[in-house]
Amino acid sequence: MKKEYEVLLTPWKIGNLDIKNRIVMAPMGGTSIFGWTEPNHFDKEAAKLLKTVAENNCGLIFPGVATLKDIIGPLWLYQNKAKFRQLKNFMDELHKTGAKMFIQMTAGCGRSFALNDLMVTLLENKALGTIAKPILNPEFHSLAPSETPNRWADHITSKAITKEQIEQIIYAFGETARLCKEAGVDGVEVHAVHEGYLLDQFTLPYVNSRTDEYGGSFENRYRFAVEIVKQIKKTCGQDYPVSVRYSVVSKTKGFNEGAVPGEEYIEAGRTMEESEKAAKYLQDAGYDMLNCDNGTYDAWYWPHPPVYMPENCNLEDVAHIRKFVDIPVVCAGRMTLDAGAKAIENGNIDAIGIGRQFLTDPAWFEKVIEDKEEDIKPCISCQTACLTMSKSKGTNNSQSMEDAMNMCRCALNPETMQSHKFYVRPAKQKKTVAIIGAGVAGMEAALLLKKRGHTPIIYERSDQLGGVFVAAAAPDFKSHDKKLLKWYETQLKKEDIKVYFNHEVKDLSEIKADAYIVATGSVPKKLSVTGAEKGISAIDYLLGNKEVGKKVVIIGGGLTGCEIAYDLHRKGKEPVIVEMLNDLITTPNLCLANSSYLRDYFKAFNVPVYLEHGCKEIQDDCVIIADKKGDLKQIPCDNIIISTGYNSAPLSKEGKNIYVIGDASKVGNLRSAVWGAWAVAMKI
Repeated sequence: MKKEYEVLLTPWKIGNLDIKNRIVMAPMGGTSIFGWTEPNHFDKEAAKLLKTVAENNCGLIFPGVATLKDIIGPLWLYQNKAKFRQLKNFMDELHKTGAKMFIQMTAGCGRSFALNDLMVTLLENKALGTIAKPILNPEFHSLAPSETPNRWADHITSKAITKEQIEQIIYAFGETARLCKEAGVDGVEVHAVHEGYLLDQFTLPYVNSRTDEYGGSFENRYRFAVEIVKQIKKTCGQDYPVSVRYSVVSKTKGFNEGAVPGEEYIEAGRTMEESEKAAKYLQDAGYDMLNCDNGTYDAWYWPHPPVYMPENCNLEDVAHIRKFVDIPVVCAGRMTLDAGAKAIENGNIDAIGIGRQFLTDPAWFEKVIEDKEEDIKPCISCQTACLTMSKSKGTNNSQSMEDAMNMCRCALNPETMQSHKFYVRPAKQKKTVAIIGAGVAGMEAALLLKKRGHTPIIYERSDQLGGVFVAAAAPDFKSHDKKLLKWYETQLKKEDIKVYFNHEVKDLSEIKADAYIVATGSVPKKLSVTGAEKGISAIDYLLGNKEVGKKVVIIGGGLTGCEIAYDLHRKGKEPVIVEMLNDLITTPNLCLANSSYLRDYFKAFNVPVYLEHGCKEIQDDCVIIADKKGDLKQIPCDNIIISTGYNSAPLSKEGKNIYVIGDASKVGNLRSAVWGAWAVAMKI
């Protein structure tokens, strides 16, 4: 282990509880030990992941949030005691690793409850809502301090929670904590004065307009959170550790409006001045730890930072708040070991919260200890499998039901939270498998085939690994994408997988093999307008094949087009986005934290965006666009970048012993490439 990281192996305390090192697995929604959206139970997939993390030297583990009342069904968590007996057996095994574990419990989502189309129908149709209420009750789960617009369905108003319902929740916290303690759980965490969830909404004046003892003054707004910790301490004893998930600053301008880094704005939520007071207030109420980051659902990219957010984006604020309390403080949010170790050494924080890296590689910290960092498969903050709640203008939460019920899977590691579906099994008959294309799908298939005992051979027409992902990884904010490409290169060499570069296969009959995997990717769609040949393809721009001037128009406001505009603006250029749809980045299952960051960034820094406009003609020094009425507009520019999507380009169709994967099969994303590669490589 590097000397500068050695502080991460030092012990620390939460109250009287000893923690062996400074690495904390941050809570992530789908990793709940009691399941996710389905009726609560002991979740074996989550248990398997958490046990693996514990076995690989994580000091403190937080499973994903446990809802105090089932989302599906009428039961409170504490009413189904059988699963706590299973939890006790699990805790006995986990403690053998030396790790500790807290259970995180939530008061609710409030206006942040991710309403989908079905839930909206139940709320709008009273008859259907009444019939469904014993099974699915979105009204209860979206109750807020006051009547406020839902974050995911703007036209739906979250109703105000009653004092009787508040009392039920406080009681449920105490009873659930008691059962956790009896099961051997080391502590609990209250979710949350954080991220704009229900408890946090009570503290925020722009959401809470109550006139009773839960609204108005500072003490009233924090009363709910205080009463919860007092109830837990009353039920479990003063020495039982209770953490609170805490957002230092809200970074929020108002409903559905976040503040991006570097933006000047007026805070609508918790300011740093109030936070200095609130942190001490929560400590004095009985909380034993602050588990910190920033943000709300209106500024969702702070608690769930996508690749565009700076590394260690919350550290400065969390380190500041540490000055005002005597209890330990944990910081999460794209934390790096370098910055985290230094902050711990200086007493600015007590431990590092890491979330998604544990999904990509549960053994990553053990590899750090063993000086095997080159073997860590890096999380790239894509959030295309771990956090897929998505929204664009005019939609509710547009995530698929499959994704809604299976959060915290990983685009880069199919085994995470779905090991029953994806696993490594020795091949019954060893084969030579020719793989045409060294993109991510082809490389992933090769590695799995080799683990299974096959002999994969890759044929790549270019002189490098990565395919189209090389272009995707090109911008300077994609450093982890570049690390991923390096990881593939390292693993292919370690596994002694042969790669023939500059070898274009035009017909599979050229190669003798037992099976063939076609991973030849896709080609850019052509824009059928006058002057299209004057445009620059997105790939040519990203690879640096074509230089651009000061003012650049991007045709296409999907994810690639918006990332190009973001890259251009960061370089001091003047991008303009033209998009035919009514919003940017409308892809279902693409995390709102990712898409809202880019939308908010363009708004904050006045990047022109023309929605519901199409390109009609490209000229030497301008582009002509038309709105949906047909009215034309001329935009002067130096260059035009065309980012209108891709078409699959398979060398061959599926056939006997021929398999097509990745974009060659269907244009998708990194998740579809990796999972598709596994699906094929598992059955050869």
